Amino acid sequence: MRRPTARATRLLPDGTPLHNELLAALPAPNYRRLTAHLRMTNVKSGETLQQPGARVTRVYFPNGGVFSVTSQMRDGALVEVATVGREGMLGVGVYLGDPLGAGRTFQQVADGALPWLGVAHFLEETRRPGPFRDAVRLYAQANLLQVMQGTACNALHDVTQRCCRWLLQTHDRVEGDNFPMKHEFLAVMLGVRRPTVSVVMHALQRAGLIASRYGRVRIVDRMRLEEASCECYEVIRAHFKRLRL
Repeated sequence: MRRPTARATRLLPDGTPLHNELLAALPAPNYRRLTAHLRMTNVKSGETLQQPGARVTRVYFPNGGVFSVTSQMRDGALVEVATVGREGMLGVGVYLGDPLGAGRTFQQVADGALPWLGVAHFLEETRRPGPFRDAVRLYAQANLLQVMQGTACNALHDVTQRCCRWLLQTHDRVEGDNFPMKHEFLAVMLGVRRPTVSVVMHALQRAGLIASRYGRVRIVDRMRLEEASCECYEVIRAHFKRLRL
């Protein structure tokens, strides 16, 4: 089952419907106070939003699409350590007291404009007891659990299982069954070489689980894709559900 999305009963500053679940969970007065300082920006697929070791000046609340936080090795190799969509935010480390970016954060799958809040206003709001601070605190915990599960997944499960998990998580975060996905980006997400990704994706396509062409992926058989994934997909979903996110 796909995760239910936030109700689009509110509008963002640019007039588009709100889908980010952290913001959608706020009572109306809290949301109005926050949106007085909320701004919108457009980013391209692959565009870097936060650099490791650089001071974070904005926190982002994805309203669609998929964003990746990656760790870079000394030889330049990248691997994804966290995936963020409309269920959360980018830059949660500043809430925990770290003013610097923990990894390179960039947009993986584009889907509309991106809401952001200056760090000063974000910290002002999270110092204030109330629903917004509570939501950010719970998300920080859920994000930690996601990273922990992802670490175990990368160590114990094969690349096909992990690929299925990533495709399912992306499907949960976008509208529709069709989304852009380049093999070189997916290789970074899975920590493998691009030819390995091509072999796995072709096998999934031959099995009738997905269709992949010209840098796009279409989910064909969601149920069988879940069966082919490892347990980590459901474990991560359960963490967010338990914390009511």
